[in-house]
Amino acid sequence: MQFESAYPSVVKSITQRVLLNAWLRALRTPDALPCLGDFHTDGSADECADMMGFEVVGRGDAARFLITQEGARLTTAYGNEHVDPALRTNRYLDDAIGAERYARVLPSYRACLASKRPTYTVSTVQDADGKDVAYERLLLPFGAGDAVMQIVGSYKAISIEGGFRLDNLMGVMPKAVPVVIVSAVIDRALEPSRRPAAQDSVELI
Repeated sequence: MQFESAYPSVVKSITQRVLLNAWLRALRTPDALPCLGDFHTDGSADECADMMGFEVVGRGDAARFLITQEGARLTTAYGNEHVDPALRTNRYLDDAIGAERYARVLPSYRACLASKRPTYTVSTVQDADGKDVAYERLLLPFGAGDAVMQIVGSYKAISIEGGFRLDNLMGVMPKAVPVVIVSAVIDRALEPSRRPAAQDSVELI
């Protein structure tokens, strides 16, 4: 998968733009990574239903992504509602979604690690009723020095056809394999904000 260099304006979702702006506010210097503790957003806690948090374990191609928070709507989209809620975190992403799906999403996470910048992808997929749905994934890297230590992900499903079925949308047996139509590393015109971060935060646990 080829990732194109892009401006922040590539992000379509308004709520994801809010999260990206919060990441920019946490960015202190152009060449550094923001600290997760400086990440605050004006979004409501309900936004966590479409978010995931990860600890990055290992470096480079050996890195794995330990789930520290999993949003409820993502559990539905990936068909994981059968998993005990207590067991949905503290497991690795590759174990949680299986080898086939992991191979499809891994390039986004690898690009986020390598570039140390947000990555954004849009995929098209069909729900169980055959409606076209756009699935937008925004990954935000955090860490210290030159090492990405955490990733916060936001995942949005939108259909111009109106209501759609979220159940198993990105699951093991979706109606159609997602087709990536946008893959970007957001690394252009990223200016550290001089404004203080907002005090309302979305807490990832």
